[in-house]
Amino acid sequence: MPLTMASPGEAVTIRKITGRDEVRQHLAELGFVVGQDVTVVSDLGGNLIVHVKESRVALDGAMANRVLI
Repeated sequence: MPLTMASPGEAVTIRKITGRDEVRQHLAELGFVVGQDVTVVSDLGGNLIVHVKESRVALDGAMANRVLI
């Protein structure tokens, strides 16, 4: 299921990243790699703030849908 389906406060593990090579590379540079744990901090109208590694990252709904958990 996509990351947008996770509830705020829920810790999940990334299973797959979809999209073009450029999109996957950009997400990997932000810390979104297969096997990494992420926690959804808040969900604001489909846009997410997530805690990944040691930082908080904001993702729009389209980008968050590319991260499968």
